[in-house]
Amino acid sequence: MTTESALPVVERLRRLFQHLGIERAHIAGRSPSDWRGLASDFPEMVASLTLLGPTTVDPQTVAHLASRLLVITGDRGPTAENARVAMAHLPEASVVFLPNYSLLSWSDVVADRPDEVGSALLHFLSQAKTPPDRDLAPAAEKEGEIAGISYRIEGLGPPLVLLPLFLAPSQWGPLVSRLSERHRTITLGGAELGAAAALESRGRAPGYLQMVRTIIEETDLLPGQTVLDVGCGTGVLDRWLARRTGGQNPIVGVDINRYLMREAAALTRKDGLERTITFRQGNAETLPFPDSSFDVTMAVTVIEELDADRMLGEMVRVSKPGGRVAVIARAIDVPFLTNLSLGASLQSKVEVPGLVGQVTPQGCADRSLYRRAHDAGLTRMKMFTQLVSFDSADTTLVQYMEAAFVPKLSQDEAHEWRAARADAEARGTFFMAWPHHCTVGTKP
Repeated sequence: MTTESALPVVERLRRLFQHLGIERAHIAGRSPSDWRGLASDFPEMVASLTLLGPTTVDPQTVAHLASRLLVITGDRGPTAENARVAMAHLPEASVVFLPNYSLLSWSDVVADRPDEVGSALLHFLSQAKTPPDRDLAPAAEKEGEIAGISYRIEGLGPPLVLLPLFLAPSQWGPLVSRLSERHRTITLGGAELGAAAALESRGRAPGYLQMVRTIIEETDLLPGQTVLDVGCGTGVLDRWLARRTGGQNPIVGVDINRYLMREAAALTRKDGLERTITFRQGNAETLPFPDSSFDVTMAVTVIEELDADRMLGEMVRVSKPGGRVAVIARAIDVPFLTNLSLGASLQSKVEVPGLVGQVTPQGCADRSLYRRAHDAGLTRMKMFTQLVSFDSADTTLVQYMEAAFVPKLSQDEAHEWRAARADAEARGTFFMAWPHHCTVGTKP
């Protein structure tokens, strides 16, 4: 019998819909791992599907929904190019390109372009076949949690289910009032969806924890010393560290993302670790702490998303003299590794450097990390590159990684990939290895 902790996302959503009395609803979101199960297993429940800022769109996955599909994205950058390629194979689908906008995983698109996104979505929904309009839940159940998915219901009308928008800080917030004027708007969240699911899956993966464990050991963390986690996300590594140290080290997590801060606080309360871990919203480029505040300052795969040099300068500033600064960055200058039997042509496509992950112009995702850390004033530096392996047990994260390249493959290549993966999984030998640059230095 499947325990709730092992339920796939599609079953969690099915149970939520059943609890709320939803037979058919408009769906809007971003991450394929959130909506793909409904689209493939229960397409009759999907009145329409809107993808806002998808990194990629796999035509094979949504071909049967093309006439009820809307894609909204920016008109610049790789995300725009991927959308143009996909839409060429989906002539029945609708697409809206936001002018002069590059939409990245962490772009706050609804806050940045509320009028354009809202108008495009509402116009599309007005043309779509309307699902039943009826009461979905008793008045006392306008918010709650079912199968690990939280929900909040606002407004009246046909049901519109809003899945998370990956790392967007405001998520759907700026549009909910407008959408709920015409629709019973159901905003979903929790650790089983969106970026929270990817971060939690990654943070529990043995290969990933081995890398983090190594860098923590290199800091020589002692009982009682304070730790700052810059860009803490859902706090999954903070909770791991609190348990590993037996609560002997006060930990502060800081992140600019309001959505992730809410999830981090809720998960920490569930684990009973709120006395050891505290969270504070803040910008990594201007950390909201006095000079010389922490014994160990760490950041894991955040330096790619902002001004790397400013962030390093701030991490050094808030560290105590003699304190350690530890940084992990995704490595776009090192090839991926896949343990699959692939032809040479396909293998070259899926093992190229920079396969997964986006980087801002001022971000750092290469070996310049070591020079930057030295230039920030760190001494006694320890530097190493590490491949982090994820296998089929890390389902959410592997799906995220595959979403970056499978839609770019030809039909024959995608079939070869899936067949090779299935064969390796049957043998128990499947894994994908993601490269990272790591450094630990001491503040003089």
